Amino acid sequence: MEKKELVRAHLRIYGIVQGVFFRATMKEVADRLGVTGWVRNVPDGSVEAVVEGPKDKVEELIKWAHRGPPAARVEKVVVEWQPYKGEFKNFKIKYFW
Repeated sequence: MEKKELVRAHLRIYGIVQGVFFRATMKEVADRLGVTGWVRNVPDGSVEAVVEGPKDKVEELIKWAHRGPPAARVEKVVVEWQPYKGEFKNFKIKYFW
């Protein structure tokens, strides 16, 4: 059995992405995919997330982030690939800075 490549991505999602269940829906998708990390609202109106897991699953979550939940209007997703750290046990919604 081949070992899956583990990756880490930092996302900033811009558009109408706050107050539209973006964080809650991203958590549901992340839990279903089995990836770990966190998501939070940013004061400038964007959403920020860090996601770790198998490359194909992280890429699937990034693909979802370009759409978001039905009420969202995503304008742009900035993805920064970072070294995998394996620091998370699950996927959380962060409410404070």
